[in-house]
Amino acid sequence: MSRIVFLNGSFLPIEEAKVPFMDRGFMFGDGVYEGVGVLEGRLVDNDAHLERLERSLREVRIPNPYTRAEWTHLEEELVRRNGVTEGFVYFQVTRGVAERDFMFPENAVPTVAMFTQVKAILDAPAARTGIAVVTVPDLRWKRRDIKSLNLLAQVLAKQAAREAGAQEAWMVEDGFVTEGGSSSGFIITREGRVVVRPLSNAILPGITRKALLALSKDAGIELEERLFTVDEAYDAAEAFLTSASMFVVPIVSIDGRAIGNGKPGPITKKLRDIYIRMATAPRMAAE
Repeated sequence: MSRIVFLNGSFLPIEEAKVPFMDRGFMFGDGVYEGVGVLEGRLVDNDAHLERLERSLREVRIPNPYTRAEWTHLEEELVRRNGVTEGFVYFQVTRGVAERDFMFPENAVPTVAMFTQVKAILDAPAARTGIAVVTVPDLRWKRRDIKSLNLLAQVLAKQAAREAGAQEAWMVEDGFVTEGGSSSGFIITREGRVVVRPLSNAILPGITRKALLALSKDAGIELEERLFTVDEAYDAAEAFLTSASMFVVPIVSIDGRAIGNGKPGPITKKLRDIYIRMATAPRMAAE
């Protein structure tokens, strides 16, 4: 069966999906995107993702083409048509098609594209063994809180990680870790406190990050929202990342240095279990 995607109001085989040459997403990266995890055929924390999408669209002044209910229906229908039980839904909105000019075009109609990816989340090998991270300079623009299509710096960071034999890059600015190439970064101190950088224009407001902070508080785990250095990360008892496509994943080495005993730690495992219970709660409630 051909993979089904959504493009500008239509569900169609991916081979038939064509975006106009003069789309501003192609010419300028003039657009924003979102990604939502799928577990047991259900969208995970979707309202929070759609809220962030709405904010990103407002910040770059692209009109939102759908209501939140309409977005949800399109996502769920795409998941259903592709038979996805575990994986990811990606969708993006560009300013639309117009003659190439830096100024906003008048009366442009936003381009909407959406697709699914099948991906192991619950039994992902990375969650069992942990992953390696390398640090790289943060070369991005100053509005990282917008989930923009401009991802060249992250592409370069991810490639640097791959070439170093790692699975993720932590970007560093002024000696402090900002975030991962496609994830939020956390450390756990030797005293058992979870440390994460506070929200600002310097990082993306991660949805999994947001949910995990609330769940951690409910579980009585001590939290600190503050900047942390690379040296603090080297000396941490544990480290982990969060993202919509991976949930919570242990980090067992940074720049070739083992974190803790070099294995996934107990607090990280507990936080992953807590998050998965939250993610599956709607399904259990429906039954």
